[in-house]
Amino acid sequence: MSGHIYLLQKGSGLVRMEETDYSSELLLQKLLADYPDLLAGDQIDRNDPRRWLFISREVGVPDELDGSDRWSLDHLFIDQDAVPTFVEVKRSSDTRIRREVVGQMLDYAANAVVYWSAESIRQEYLERCKEQKLDAEAEMQKFLGEQRDSDDFWKQVKTNLQARRVRMVFVADEIPIELRRVIEFLNEQMDPAEVLGVEIKQYVGENVQTLVPRVIGQTESAVIRKDAVSNSRSKIDEGHYWEVFKQENSSESLKQAALSVVQKSRELGLQDDFISRSKGVSFIPSFKHVSNSCYPISMRSSGNICIQMNWLKSWKPFNDSAKREELRERLSKFEGLRLGDAGMEGFPLVPIKSLESTQSRKDFLNTLEWIVREIQNENGKA
Repeated sequence: MSGHIYLLQKGSGLVRMEETDYSSELLLQKLLADYPDLLAGDQIDRNDPRRWLFISREVGVPDELDGSDRWSLDHLFIDQDAVPTFVEVKRSSDTRIRREVVGQMLDYAANAVVYWSAESIRQEYLERCKEQKLDAEAEMQKFLGEQRDSDDFWKQVKTNLQARRVRMVFVADEIPIELRRVIEFLNEQMDPAEVLGVEIKQYVGENVQTLVPRVIGQTESAVIRKDAVSNSRSKIDEGHYWEVFKQENSSESLKQAALSVVQKSRELGLQDDFISRSKGVSFIPSFKHVSNSCYPISMRSSGNICIQMNWLKSWKPFNDSAKREELRERLSKFEGLRLGDAGMEGFPLVPIKSLESTQSRKDFLNTLEWIVREIQNENGKA
């Protein structure tokens, strides 16, 4: 390997970091188990970054009902939507990464969706927590949040297995071109399953180690095709929106914060739009300019307000990076802000919980008004 990056340390100047091989496949496997964020959930889904519940390593996969395990999957994770995520790790120096690993993964997935049960996965999780002396229920609640029930989560795991809604991820220090083409082809063709690669390059220099993950396989056609399925939407009435919102966010103060956003959008003359899609329900206010509609935010029942910069950046004045930076500074005051890998060109998320105080709520509503007025002043109101 010959790549390098530079780390700028305050007071220490520029540190040149060389791309370096992992000493063993086992090391890369351990890093994933210890730091699941290396799976780059914000790159896999920029609208709703994937979070990972680590189930276990070396998970057995049988090839018949009640049979003994025939294969062993490197890692099993489950994301916040209860989608089982199979992970197979190889170093680029392993010749099996070019073709054999694809057959292995397909064997794992094809048999797991048939012969695994949600209960067996749950047992793997419990055993891993016991081995590591962790409180399994506390870890689960930390992952799900106080408003979600773990039993409902495992029921959704069962539903996803039955629907073949799983994710297959090939992890390596470098994904060779042969495997990349196969990943892209499979990901374009498979539905609802998802097939991705994650390169995790390692850079070392002056006693500093940096890990840089990059997701592979999300071709434009694959993204469009899967978004058409996952984001298929239908309009709902406002009453249904608040019913779902209450189920996912039992706090009355959270509802009041969300309600203030709806009321403010109406004061600004924005049109209401309540929709339902596979990931929940959303409130999406909009306004028109000539024949085009602008959608500055969406407020999801999951408890986040999405600033839709991926679309706003095509509107004046937010097509200017300086204006996007000004907006970022305004958003930075809200606790829990998540910019994701795309930053102010993607879908920054502001937790509704951060608006529970009177002042922070006022600040956000003023920011929303500022966004709308800036666009209207530059583009006209209709």
